[in-house]
Amino acid sequence: MTKVSYYTAEGLKKLREELDYLKSVMRPKASQDIADARDKGDLSENAEYDAAKEAQGMLEMRIAKLEEVHSNARLIDETQLDTSKVLVLSNVKIKNQANGMEMKYTLVAESEADLKTGKISVTSPIGRGLLGKSVGEVAEITVPNGVLKFEILEVSRD
Repeated sequence: MTKVSYYTAEGLKKLREELDYLKSVMRPKASQDIADARDKGDLSENAEYDAAKEAQGMLEMRIAKLEEVHSNARLIDETQLDTSKVLVLSNVKIKNQANGMEMKYTLVAESEADLKTGKISVTSPIGRGLLGKSVGEVAEITVPNGVLKFEILEVSRD
């Protein structure tokens, strides 16, 4: 069974760019590496040839995986999302009730998550706990070391 993945326009563009790069740049390079290694003589004792063939196999597996992901990718229509609740692509400002610390996150698809830029996955424990909540509600999120309580301060879209 194939898994449908949801992407923003930016995320889908990055996926396409990576796939195009692998096909148009890396695939010819891998073929050239094999040809160069083949020219060096006896293939039965040519470690460079074996390494080049293995690298090509790994590249082809990566291309096949990305093609499968791309074929099952769906673009999220941001205009159809409810802005009063926390959903995918929501910018959320939350307050940790235990220590008063405020944080801002953008909830994104799993494939686009990047904590350094404040993007968390809707499938992460915090992301799942925030989904469907409105401003003023408290999300109780079970994590490995207990339960965290976050108050929803703001929900917006960019």
